[in-house]
Amino acid sequence: MRLLPGLSHPLVACAIVLTLIAALPAGAATEEGPVMRLPASIDPVIAQRLYELDCEHVSAHDVAAVLAHVPAPRILLFQGSFAPFTMAPFARFLIAMGYPEERLGNPHDTGHSSESFADSARIAGTLAWYYETEGMRPLIIGHSQGGMLAIRVLYEFAGAYADNIAVWNPITDAALPRTTIVDPLSGARRPVVGLTVPYTAAIATGKLPRILLGQWAMLAKLRRIPDTAEEFTGFALAWDFIAGEFPGAEPYAATGSAVVRNVTLPATYTHVGLPMADHLAANGVTHAWIEKYTPETNAVLPDARDVDTTNLIHAADIWHSVKKHWCREARRLTAHQQGGR
Repeated sequence: MRLLPGLSHPLVACAIVLTLIAALPAGAATEEGPVMRLPASIDPVIAQRLYELDCEHVSAHDVAAVLAHVPAPRILLFQGSFAPFTMAPFARFLIAMGYPEERLGNPHDTGHSSESFADSARIAGTLAWYYETEGMRPLIIGHSQGGMLAIRVLYEFAGAYADNIAVWNPITDAALPRTTIVDPLSGARRPVVGLTVPYTAAIATGKLPRILLGQWAMLAKLRRIPDTAEEFTGFALAWDFIAGEFPGAEPYAATGSAVVRNVTLPATYTHVGLPMADHLAANGVTHAWIEKYTPETNAVLPDARDVDTTNLIHAADIWHSVKKHWCREARRLTAHQQGGR
């Protein structure tokens, strides 16, 4: 192949190659793997405000004035096995509360809600890809069977099913020929197995459907949370015939160092309706209640006849955790960008 005049010079050729690489979209694949596109360094004033936040108690003002101006972790929302009921309403709730829409779901998801009949190893490889390319560890929230999938992914990271997991590129929807990533913060190459997730939530995930669907491998693991989750919250209805949950059912517990919480929801909530939370962000009374909510306080529910408080408790609890880990993960990335503050 003949080169055009002037392109044979090494410096010119190098410049062209660098230009072509820079033009690749975020997460595009080269022969060596994904091109890393970590977020640009944030404004020093915003960075200082970020470090001054109390990540355990992030207010609406903190979200608007600080977190909205820093990167956010990707959140994968896994729906249950009933196709008409997706996690799209919960995604709309998070967006209305201030979470960036572009950080919800995968490129191929419809309405930011992912299928729960999915390969957990592929999901684990996808989460690893997001961490490598975006610099922040993703969060996982699953409803019903989606909660089972979220827990199974934690066991994938724990090496319960295989010693190696291929990195999966969600842009091209294909596995990469490697089982390691370059840690975006340390710069060290590390395997996908062993990665941790900052926060995972399972909503109305019971054992009965595991039996009916033949998911035998998850029966003994469903209530045991491995260390690959730093924090985990399990939400259960007091009487949930679909999930096979009844008062006194086995609670979630950590196998090691994971921080695990169990939250029992009112019997007035319904299993299939639990993702329906967008109305809570749209109403001024429930919106304000959610912003003030903390897990440590037993806040009295809003007393208003014309206010629909259905699903208020788990929506508020999850939003509290999402804000906390948004704050924490943004700090980790910012500290790296600023040279290990």
